Amino acid sequence: MNVPSPADAPGIAVVIGATGGLGRAFVDALARDPAYSAVLALSRAPLFAAAPGIVTGHLDLTDEGSITAAAAQARTLGEPRLVIVATGILHGAGIAPEKSWNALRADTMAAVFAVNCIGPSMVARHFLPLLPRQGRSVFAALSARVGSIGDNRLGGWHAYRASKAALNMMIRGLSIELARRAPQAMCLGLHPGTVDTSLSAPFQGNVAPGGLFAPADAAARLLAVIAAATPADSGSVLAWDGSTVPP
Repeated sequence: MNVPSPADAPGIAVVIGATGGLGRAFVDALARDPAYSAVLALSRAPLFAAAPGIVTGHLDLTDEGSITAAAAQARTLGEPRLVIVATGILHGAGIAPEKSWNALRADTMAAVFAVNCIGPSMVARHFLPLLPRQGRSVFAALSARVGSIGDNRLGGWHAYRASKAALNMMIRGLSIELARRAPQAMCLGLHPGTVDTSLSAPFQGNVAPGGLFAPADAAARLLAVIAAATPADSGSVLAWDGSTVPP
């Protein structure tokens, strides 16, 4: 009988932002994947009822105490082999993408950075130490092509662009430290394209035909990108089609 090594042992998957359109699609897809013994679905909002293979929990990106508690919950379930931060804010109460520098507000920028960069960074602080030292594992956070400095030719959306660019830099820095601890582990940014969710809803009229993805399709594409990634990709932002988003 072949006894699996610790590097081959099944682990859990963790999805933060599990009640969002894309987050829920990740949960549903991962719950069907035999590679994971359980999926921990974490969200600030009231969670859906737990289903076979799915454990629910609370996590608020703006409350580090809740992140600490969620990491402790994950530890009781097993070693995370995949952690996905499927969160982001572009608009909301009192928040809208800026069309001009005249629209810049310190409080709005702080709120956007708190969700798009600081929150995922705190998740990394508490969840990266849980990744196994041996074998393949991935920490991934949703980024965006508009966070690319080199690809910014239109301007505007200043807080969102800057917060995602800051997240991309965090991913790069974290990947370097992670490689020293676990050489086969990866830290990735993911650009999902335009997904049919509440985040993109006000802007879908500008999307080219065929460019709007259903959440389940977007999740499947990104999970395929994660599956194909290698440690050489760690620190990069990968798009839904497998291409690398320029820094």
